[in-house]
Amino acid sequence: MNKIIYTKNAPEPIGPYSQAIKSDSMLFLSGQIPINPKTGIIESNNIEDQTQQIFKNISEILKEGNSSFSDVVKTTIFLTNLKNFNTVNNIYGTYFNVDNPPARSTIEVSALPLNSLIEIDMIVINEN
Repeated sequence: MNKIIYTKNAPEPIGPYSQAIKSDSMLFLSGQIPINPKTGIIESNNIEDQTQQIFKNISEILKEGNSSFSDVVKTTIFLTNLKNFNTVNNIYGTYFNVDNPPARSTIEVSALPLNSLIEIDMIVINEN
């Protein structure tokens, strides 16, 4: 049976989707853009700030789903400009164990919701 994962500490969905769905030991996080959950807006046009906000949001969703970054098995990063890859990669690397990082895809897209520069989704397996 699937369970909707929701926390007030991450942005409200801006469409008909859940922040995450837990199915057995798997947690599927919807794509997160850098909305500050307290203000409901994207507060920066800076890729560093946007990436950090997304990871704060994801951290809260993982916590609500009784998981952590060490449980992540797959991520997908969507960027509106691949020139931001190195900057995002450096921030991304601080959240994962370098000896056991998740699989990842990074894709350049023409646009993202609310003119975000970046969106990240994740798949998590947590046997606990």
